[in-house]
Amino acid sequence: MSDWTPEAGNPPVSTPDEPVGGETAAAAPSFEPAGPAPLGVVRTLTGHAAVDARLERLADADHLPADGHIEVYEDVHRGLRAELTSLDSRPAAVPGPPGTAAAPGAPSAYDNTHDHRS
Repeated sequence: MSDWTPEAGNPPVSTPDEPVGGETAAAAPSFEPAGPAPLGVVRTLTGHAAVDARLERLADADHLPADGHIEVYEDVHRGLRAELTSLDSRPAAVPGPPGTAAAPGAPSAYDNTHDHRS
């Protein structure tokens, strides 16, 4: 419903060149993407050098437009995942003194089968 009546005159008409309400083109909102701006997120050190280096890489996204962030985020994610995976891997077997390591399936020096009857 409109408040315009024929007695009040012609309704205001705006064209693309003339914004309604006397706004100038400079004050009109821009639909261009904003430039890169740092988010100002503080990164706290974890004490694990490899993890801290990966998290520091996130600062590279501050200088990129939004469509460039995904590459940085994926790189950091891959690195953090690799660090976590390395924590799950078993350490290599530490060799003992010479002659103590038995081959798999070989009889041990101590036989506790209790098959020795007198």
